[in-house]
Amino acid sequence: MAINSVISGFNTMGHPLGAEMVHLKDVGKTFGRGKKRVEALRGINLTIREGEFVALLGASGCGKSTLLRIIAGLTDVTDGKMTYRGKPLSGVNPHTTIVFQSFALYPWLTVQENVEAALQPLGVPEPERADRSVRLLDRVGLHGFEAAYPRELSGGMRQKVGFARAMAVEPELLCLDEPFSALDVLSAESLRGELMELWQSGAIPTKAILMVSHNIEEAVSMADRLVVMDKGPGHIVQQIPVNLPHPRIKKDRAVLNLVDQVYAIITGKTQDEKTELGSAPGVQPGSMRGLPHVPINQIFGLVEQVANEPSGRVDVYQLARDVGLPTDEFLPIVEAVELLAFARLDSGDLTLTRLGKEFAEADIQRRKDIFAEQIKRIPVINWMEQMLTSAKNQRVDRDVFTTALNLDFNPIETHDQLDTAINWGRYAELFSFDDDTDQVFFGTDFEDDPEKSDPELHSID
Repeated sequence: MAINSVISGFNTMGHPLGAEMVHLKDVGKTFGRGKKRVEALRGINLTIREGEFVALLGASGCGKSTLLRIIAGLTDVTDGKMTYRGKPLSGVNPHTTIVFQSFALYPWLTVQENVEAALQPLGVPEPERADRSVRLLDRVGLHGFEAAYPRELSGGMRQKVGFARAMAVEPELLCLDEPFSALDVLSAESLRGELMELWQSGAIPTKAILMVSHNIEEAVSMADRLVVMDKGPGHIVQQIPVNLPHPRIKKDRAVLNLVDQVYAIITGKTQDEKTELGSAPGVQPGSMRGLPHVPINQIFGLVEQVANEPSGRVDVYQLARDVGLPTDEFLPIVEAVELLAFARLDSGDLTLTRLGKEFAEADIQRRKDIFAEQIKRIPVINWMEQMLTSAKNQRVDRDVFTTALNLDFNPIETHDQLDTAINWGRYAELFSFDDDTDQVFFGTDFEDDPEKSDPELHSID
């Protein structure tokens, strides 16, 4: 999918964008060497200007947080070039600060002392540290809590301390790494509103905000521009200006339409790759698509959820809200039901296929049969069956599969791919796993125990 190169010259407050702050050209990032080499990012081109609130979106593992850390100077680039205000960056970026999803406060320090702790390494005199900390705590609504300890505060209040501490160093660029994800729904909503008030009123010296989020609705409600990423390795697939005025009402049609559009972009890649189900025969390691790491019961649950709709069709964004799962956890389930041809995704709506309807209505054994037929056509599982067929005693050491799959995936992903493939294969009674010998073998290990046919009992972790 092509990157949208036309970015608005104004933010959503109607103010013209200022000077270029961050510029990344063909940036890549690789961790480790040899067999442990993991390519996290490739070909990243991104610019952030004064006056912008930019949100990074994408499935788990697409490199959002890695990109944020590169911009903050906490991680060096492997390829390409990054500049800040036109100059190459070396080491920590002194003009940025990060608010993480964990509160990361010093429990032995008071609220005020936690904020002052950010100023002490900068050599700010003690009276000025105290004065600035008190003013910032008042600005985020914590006046009267200066002498309290973190244990006395709610999660939302502790994160406010985190924001105050980040703003104490008066960063030009405020980086947010899923800052609301550890909070309950109401606290997160309140803190989002307060941050937007500070940002839009100019009450903080920050000139731009860059936020990593797994919550599409959150990003649409706050940002001026959405940068949508995909993995394998991490790259930008599209940039979307959010040309909607603040405040944004979640139920407004324009907001809902944009949320649907982003969901469609993030999940649309499975549509392009669906034909790979039919390409399994003769597949070789080195060109295999990864399985989504999804428990079987979640696949079944999603199919049943859609089947309960009279039309057999449901809005993906609304469904994610209904089941209460964050985007990072929900989208792999959508990818799995598409991969198995139980449903198709079109313009943000998920519709059951004829096979999906049959699966939803089937009894336990028929579901097994359908599931088995579908996963036999998935390249990695088909390849595992081929290996078992040609092996002595139809048993293969897990290490053999690991070595071969390392041609396609990094070691961590290889481990996860094998876990998922074996769990799916065990449920379908295609093959099983002997934990004592660490071998995959044909047949089942639960023929005499019907209770083990429950897909939730097939974990090998």
